Parts: sequence; structure tokens; C-alpha cells
Amino acid sequence: MPESLPEDVADVLGLVLNPDEPIHVALRRQVPQLRVQSRCKCGCGTAYFDLDADALEPAPTGPGTVVAADVKLFTETGECPGEVLVFAQGGYLSWLEVCSWSDDVEVNLSAARSWLQPSS
Repeated sequence: MPESLPEDVADVLGLVLNPDEPIHVALRRQVPQLRVQSRCKCGCGTAYFDLDADALEPAPTGPGTVVAADVKLFTETGECPGEVLVFAQGGYLSWLEVCSWSDDVEVNLSAARSWLQPSS
């Protein structure tokens, strides 16, 4: 059974879906209706979504699967150990993926969340 959208997933979606881009605005409107269908077992934080597509308008992403957002992650030292990808299928948010490119820096949703926070 799908679980409610965890705060860490909602935060990262809020940080990577740009409120100034029309497609991202349409995808952001879907976030309150998202539920997590499953999560990656490795601990990276990747989450697969479930939502009631009949209750929402699709974003204008096209009919197939697309990378709706791709944000590289930078540590405090400027190293880029990975990225966060947001996928949409047929205009609906489908999954958020946390990718690691580093053997030296642990890349997971928690780390991504902190690296994506605007610096003050």
C-alpha cells in the first residue's frame, strides 16, 4: 500500500522543481497528491510514486517517460558526487532518483536535501 509522501521527498521535489518553469509548475501541483509506492532498498532515497491521474491535469511533458528535472549535487567543498533526477510519465510525476558518481562521498536523499538547500 502506498505511503504518504515523506517530508524529505517533498522537500527535494520542492527544491528541484523550479517554480519559474511552466512544466515544473504543473508538476509541482501534483506533489500534494503523490504517495510513495516503493523506495530503493540500497538506502539512496530513490522513491517511486503513485497518484490518481484522473484527479489531476498532466504536465505538458509529452506522452512517454522524460527526465523532468536533473540537478547536480555539490558538496560544501565544490565536489559533484551525484545528481537528483525527477521522472515524469505521460505528464505525471513518476519517480525521484538519487544517483551517486562517487565512491568517496555517500550520496543519498538526506545528503542531497542538505546540498540543495540555498546557502544563507
